[in-house]
Amino acid sequence: MKLNCVVVDDSTIQRITIAKLVNEHPDLTLVGDFSNASETRNCILHKPVDLLFLDIEMPVQSGFDLLDGLKTRPQIIFVSSKSDYALKAFDYAAVDYLHKPVTKDRFNKAVQKAFEMHQLKKDVPEDEGEFIFVKSNLKNFKIFLAKIKWVEAFGDYIKINTDDETHLVLSTMKSFEGELPADRFLRVHKSYIINIDKVERFNSKFAEIGNTKIPLSRNKKEDLAKALNRPQ
Repeated sequence: MKLNCVVVDDSTIQRITIAKLVNEHPDLTLVGDFSNASETRNCILHKPVDLLFLDIEMPVQSGFDLLDGLKTRPQIIFVSSKSDYALKAFDYAAVDYLHKPVTKDRFNKAVQKAFEMHQLKKDVPEDEGEFIFVKSNLKNFKIFLAKIKWVEAFGDYIKINTDDETHLVLSTMKSFEGELPADRFLRVHKSYIINIDKVERFNSKFAEIGNTKIPLSRNKKEDLAKALNRPQ
C-alpha cells in the first residue's frame, strides 16, 4: 500500500526538498507539487490524494485557507519554519507538524504516523446502520437501508437503486415493501417506493431524488408531506 502525496510550498527550494523525501520513500507516491493553494485545490478535486505536506505562510491564500475551502481533506502534515501555528494546526486534525529544515529521520517518523492513521481508518468498519440481504444474479448482496434511494417495478422484478449501484431482484413491490421500515420508506406510486430521507424536492406530480423525478400517484403528495414532517 502506498499513500498518494502532494507537496505545497511557495519556496521552490523547500518544495524540492520535501518532494525529494517523498520520492525516496518506498511507500509514498508523489502526485504533484505546487506553490499555491489554487493549483493544489484543483489537483485534490481531480486526483486521489491521501497525504498533504502543507506549508502555512503562502501568498494570496495560506495553508489554512486552502483547507477551509475543501469539502473533504486528505491527511495533513504541516511544514513550517515557525512554531507559532502549531496549536492551530492541530485544530485541523494534523497528523504532525514539521519544522523547517526537515530532516529525513523526522520526515519518516511523521510519515509513519500517517500510515498508522490511514490503516486505523481502513480497519474500523463504517457504521451504516440497518441492512437487508437481496438475491441478484444468483448472489446474495448486503444492502444498507440508508443507501437505498428508490425501488421501482421492473416486470417480474424490482430494481433497487442505491447510492453506489443498482440491483435487479426477483420480487413483487408489495413483498419488498413489507421488508422496509414504514417510517423511512413510502410507496408513492404503484411502481415506486422511495427513501423519504433522500427526497430533495416535491410537488403534486413528482418527488425529486438527485436528478431523478419519481412520479407521485394521486393524493400521495399529502402522504409524503406528512412523512417528511415526522419527528426524527
